[in-house]
Amino acid sequence: MTKVEKNKQIITVLKTILDPELPVNIWDLGLIYGIEILENNRVKIIMTLTSPNCPAIDILPEQIEDSLLNLDFIDEVDLRLVWDPPWNKDLIDEEIRFELGM
Repeated sequence: MTKVEKNKQIITVLKTILDPELPVNIWDLGLIYGIEILENNRVKIIMTLTSPNCPAIDILPEQIEDSLLNLDFIDEVDLRLVWDPPWNKDLIDEEIRFELGM
């Protein structure tokens, strides 16, 4: 399987994880800043949350890791939570932003 195919599968999984406050998945919400497929069945995810005080600060990273480990080509998830650049509503997918009336 190519890195492009793996990346697509990772995104598909990320789109199944919903933000607990908004009815939007974390991919379309713009919380994922980067995906890097590494050697030895590892993946690095760089992400943020809507705010440092987000009540899902413990829940979402664990849910992401558990979900990605279900993919047969991933044995380890290196998840990095970052606050710079800060998340803002402009990161939401344009179509989703329209549906939400933003």
